Amino acid sequence: RKFTESKAKSYGLTGWVRNASDGTVVGEAQGDAGLLNQFLECLRQGPPNAVVQQLESRQIPFKARPASEMSFEIRH
Repeated sequence: RKFTESKAKSYGLTGWVRNASDGTVVGEAQGDAGLLNQFLECLRQGPPNAVVQQLESRQIPFKARPASEMSFEIRH
């Protein structure tokens, strides 16, 4: 999650990431389409010494960001 947060912030994206109960990592990111694509490519590669087994992404309808999502955060 820390890698995801760091990369999202470096691209100026907003949103969140968290561990799901099934052991996967889930999140939501908003920002420029080109920057989102670059962000997804970073996630596909993953951090050093990690293996990304699968990455799924989908576009969701835009919604106005609440004040709590003016940056990118790790949720617990």
